[in-house]
Amino acid sequence: MKFIPQPRQLMLIILASWINRQQQEVIAYLRIENAVLKEQFGKKRILPTDDQRRRLAVKGKVLGSKILEQFGTLFTPGTILRWHRQLVAKKWNCSDRKEKRDGRPRVRT
Repeated sequence: MKFIPQPRQLMLIILASWINRQQQEVIAYLRIENAVLKEQFGKKRILPTDDQRRRLAVKGKVLGSKILEQFGTLFTPGTILRWHRQLVAKKWNCSDRKEKRDGRPRVRT
């Protein structure tokens, strides 16, 4: 028995393949753009702002180190993941909470 797609299924397959092709073209462009930036900076050290580090760390954590290594990013995967660890540690260090004192609260006289 052969599978014959219905018109809706056929349209969905065509749309999905078109979107996939567009995404692949965008990725290819961004890889070339990244290579151009690397050539422009050469061995100079790039110093991103805290906001740029945060954005890279969040997206880099989602991708993981293996994929980051394949793309040849401006920063090493270890650096990006370290930024993410520092971001999480900064969030959970509880420094924003008021200092609690031990014992019973003072009584006004």
